[in-house]
Amino acid sequence: MIADMMSSLLLVAAAALPVFGFNPSPISNIHRQHTAPLYSVPNSFDTLTSGLASIARIKHGVSVNSKTVASDGPASKFLPSIKKLYDVENSRECRIVRERITELDLVVDNVIPACPNSRVQASSSSGLITVPLMIVESRNGEERTLEGADAILRFFDNEFNVKDIANESQGGDEDVAGDLLSKADDALAFVPGILRAGRGSTVCGAASTSLDVPRPEKPLVLYSYEGNQFCRLVREVLTELDIVYELRSAGKGSPRREELASITGGSSQCPYLIDPNTGIKMPESKDIVEYLYKTYADFTPPSELLQSVSELVTPLLKPVYKAIAPIQAGSSRENEFEYKSELAEAKAKIFDEIASAPVVIYTYTLSPFCTEATALLDSAGISYKEVSLGKEWIPGLIDDPLNRAALLEITGSSSLPNCFVGGNSVGGLFSGTPGLLASLESGELKPMVENAIKSM
Repeated sequence: MIADMMSSLLLVAAAALPVFGFNPSPISNIHRQHTAPLYSVPNSFDTLTSGLASIARIKHGVSVNSKTVASDGPASKFLPSIKKLYDVENSRECRIVRERITELDLVVDNVIPACPNSRVQASSSSGLITVPLMIVESRNGEERTLEGADAILRFFDNEFNVKDIANESQGGDEDVAGDLLSKADDALAFVPGILRAGRGSTVCGAASTSLDVPRPEKPLVLYSYEGNQFCRLVREVLTELDIVYELRSAGKGSPRREELASITGGSSQCPYLIDPNTGIKMPESKDIVEYLYKTYADFTPPSELLQSVSELVTPLLKPVYKAIAPIQAGSSRENEFEYKSELAEAKAKIFDEIASAPVVIYTYTLSPFCTEATALLDSAGISYKEVSLGKEWIPGLIDDPLNRAALLEITGSSSLPNCFVGGNSVGGLFSGTPGLLASLESGELKPMVENAIKSM
């Protein structure tokens, strides 16, 4: 309970750190077992920081600019189409391109995540692809490649914008004021990246290129606009899961909202996802994200904040757990032989338990780490036998401290969760030999489980 109280306090602290551009993880990299970035299903804190990111860019990527050539109007047959956009969601340069795409009410046939550890980068024979990179096709079938935000924005201005003479520079004080506003706006373009630091910038461990994860044959379709905080949460996860999608802009004033309303039966709410591979159509960012993890990831990652807390708390409390476990079990009693006899019986019981099922996990009912561990196994489709040692490790809440002391004797660790596969300890959620998350990300856990099932 004390550990979990400390965890709760540190969760609050850890939640605030990314806002100021500080990530606590590097403090204890020596304890980080997994090799790929960890991402979790967006929570209320993600919604808050995404909302603040939208406020910082409130002038951009929200509404269709009425002074542009409409891509679905009478001039549309003369306009180029966007075939591919190589993109990283949390890149400033990519963001200002997507803002303009919303304002021009454009469709991108394929938004291709191009993070450094993405599949498209791994398969590139000419080195890393510079992002943003856009491939457009003219109406006569000619393709053109545009590299970098400046080149793409110039292309948009030339092809889609109607010159607004009224807003041309008038000189004098207005020039100075306009220049100051422009600089302030440029500075604000960095704010979303700071607020959403760590999200939408790399492929997560659940969709790592080293894993055999399902890949959609056809691009998913996403109705979205850049300035919407909930759309951002979905696009981040699409990037983190390395999923190609068709972007159908539906900002305020877009005729595409009527198209969306005809699909949904009246609602034009964004985001809205269509998966032509499964026939799924759904609104609500939370539901979409959960669907994406369930369908196109090897597992749903545990809480990112909980992992940060684990890195801070576990090294401090592990010696405490190790010292207290035998004392709670009665090691200090006068009859030492009696204690050792009871401990031997508890160890024999545990050996029987871990041999009774391919996967056995020891937990506390009140521990968030244990709850996340069983949820991780559930999301990975791994069946397990759960053995609870009580509510928590403190006196009055632990059911049988001897079992905890026996686990310490067997594995060298008394902290829970403790997961066994085929009778061998894998460890806890984030740490161990090598730990549940690390073994899932490396692709080792599922073959271990399959071998354990065969040997039963």
